[in-house]
Amino acid sequence: MKICLIKTSSMGDILHTLPALTDAQSAVADLQLDWVVEESFAEIPTWHSAVNQVIPIALRRWRKTPFSAQTRREWRQYRTLLQQQQYDAVIDAQGLVKSAVFATRLAHGVKLGYDRRSIREPLASFFYDKTHAISYQQHAVERIRQLFALSLGYRLPKTLGDYGIAHHFLNPANHTTPYLIFIHSTTRDDKHWSESAWRELITVLAPSGYQIQLPWGNNKERLRAERLAQGFAYVQVLPKTTLSQIAAKIAHAKAVVSVDTGLSHLSAALDKPNITLYGASDPRLIGGYGKNQIALCADSMSAISASKVLEELLKLL
Repeated sequence: MKICLIKTSSMGDILHTLPALTDAQSAVADLQLDWVVEESFAEIPTWHSAVNQVIPIALRRWRKTPFSAQTRREWRQYRTLLQQQQYDAVIDAQGLVKSAVFATRLAHGVKLGYDRRSIREPLASFFYDKTHAISYQQHAVERIRQLFALSLGYRLPKTLGDYGIAHHFLNPANHTTPYLIFIHSTTRDDKHWSESAWRELITVLAPSGYQIQLPWGNNKERLRAERLAQGFAYVQVLPKTTLSQIAAKIAHAKAVVSVDTGLSHLSAALDKPNITLYGASDPRLIGGYGKNQIALCADSMSAISASKVLEELLKLL
């Protein structure tokens, strides 16, 4: 069975889709799945064995120069690649007008998605041949698992969803000093934990014997990591990494402490014990999903103390 999945962004949303692929792979014989995804996240689908082909889309970049020769050329290439196959099902798990207009309607096959009461942008549902009513009052992972099961006609497993990618990064021969990863940066300022709180946590971990590694994705985050590491010999600022490289780092960490960001969902997808700090968002519907995922919640990030984080971290360790 040939399936085209439309789930273009963001990192957390893409990772939340993986358990549905694992379900479908077990339930559907000879499943072949192509995935339309934003180019910046195109590595992620390649980690799952159900994915046959990744079809990159660059809407974020194209909208900056919509009429340039390069954009027109890349659009034609993208559309040609998308329309090469006749699919048994085209599943729009994004639920946005832009995903429906620029991907779902162009693919050849029966188009399926959420109904207008179950979708973020109701207008998108008019682009589907068949829609499904799926309650919002559950985690995003479970919504997507239900969408796949209803669209492809199999019984949804009652077990916890399996991302199906952790084994991709595990290397038994990887023997290093045990380390923790602190994911300290996110796009929204109100989701940040203060640098003083991070440094307090780093300080009290000195006797633990663990190295602490700090990833970053842009220059602002790199400078933040350098400030957090200053004066601590056991704290390492990681070099610039690809998504696959940081996934491998997370996969071999002892545990993770993170703010609410895409890499916190990557930690969950890799079955890595993770404490995620929620002071500006609600984890019930889009928080960390999986094994050993601890949500520390408060009315604000400043209300989360380093001592409380340490308490939960020591339980995991």
